[in-house]
Amino acid sequence: MDKPDLQSPRDDNNAADGKTPDATPEQPRADAFGNAASAGGDDAGVFPQLDTEDSRNALAPRPEAGGAGINAMLNVGLDVQIVLGQARMPISRLLELTRGSIVELNRKIGAPVDLMVSDRLVARGDLVKVGEDRLGVSLTQIVKDYVPD
Repeated sequence: MDKPDLQSPRDDNNAADGKTPDATPEQPRADAFGNAASAGGDDAGVFPQLDTEDSRNALAPRPEAGGAGINAMLNVGLDVQIVLGQARMPISRLLELTRGSIVELNRKIGAPVDLMVSDRLVARGDLVKVGEDRLGVSLTQIVKDYVPD
């Protein structure tokens, strides 16, 4: 049985090899968006040339309306984690944990805890009692330069 011809019929706009012919003086090139390119062969029609001053201004930080600038970001909430310690165990041990199980951490009682933001160490401190029934952290060290392990 013959296979149907899946190729589209050729018309006057297709070259014999199936590729679109190069632009002719009567038929200017067009980019992928249908915009005509310049006749000079460069991409000025696709990528307009910016004045150097304009390009510097485009990259310069702009204050928000009312001059707020970075101050607008200062109210963005971040999740802060206080890490008491860590434990490593096989999955089989994890699956055996029940109410009353004890997981031993890698830190001693009284050791500083880590204050983490976005998985980065920001500070260290000691646990303290705040009020009647709350825990807090009294910061003892601020980590200024984060150096990955």
